[in-house]
Amino acid sequence: MAKRIDVSGLTAYYGTHKAIEDISMTVEPRSVTAFIGPSGCGKSTFLRTLNRMHEVTPGGRVEGKVMLDDENLYATGVDPVSVRRTVGMVFQRPNPFPTMSIFENVAAGLKLNGSYKKSELEGIVEKSLKGANLWNEVKDRLNKPGAGLSGGQQQRLCIARAIAVEPQVLLMDEPCSALDPISTLAIEDLIGELKERFTIVIVTHNMQQAARVSDRTAFFNLAGVGQPGKLIEIDETERIFSNPSVQATEDYISGRFG
Repeated sequence: MAKRIDVSGLTAYYGTHKAIEDISMTVEPRSVTAFIGPSGCGKSTFLRTLNRMHEVTPGGRVEGKVMLDDENLYATGVDPVSVRRTVGMVFQRPNPFPTMSIFENVAAGLKLNGSYKKSELEGIVEKSLKGANLWNEVKDRLNKPGAGLSGGQQQRLCIARAIAVEPQVLLMDEPCSALDPISTLAIEDLIGELKERFTIVIVTHNMQQAARVSDRTAFFNLAGVGQPGKLIEIDETERIFSNPSVQATEDYISGRFG
């Protein structure tokens, strides 16, 4: 069941450095929300606060609230590992486990989280690979290394691994930046299909991609050098790209800065 995200007053630090400040937004279930903005404005940092990955970084800490439906992910006693099971993540560069087969890559999270019969695992792996539009390409070589796939296939394998544990939210940090145009198109098509089941948030430097795949777009920016990143505006993607309400958004989208 895809869930809604409500963020209020979120500020993230690296040690004493404030990376992002006072961010509040809502991400609707079964939708794609894109984060855009110049490099270093805190898009990826903010993304990592949504599944408590930020605090894995030395000195990383967060103030504020992230609600997943009615659960505060930062409440006392909430297990960060269970949060990351509910809020999955796909990284910028494909990162299949190099010593594992295609099958083992997809099944890895399942094995960590419980005990399954072989037939159950096989069923979930097949369903996940189909969900990532990869099954037909790999069904005859499931025991071959995942690292032997092409870059685009590896990224879809990582998506299959992420969705195998049935998260409610899928975070994607520039999932196409290391891929060729054909692989990028395959991932974009896949995002359109996955939003029927998941709440999806994507960080992208490709504004055409944001316009193609997202329902809503959030523009982040820095107030100045050494200043924390801030959310400038969030709106329907069509409006952000055609008639943004903040001049800085229009300047960025039209290429006048950034």
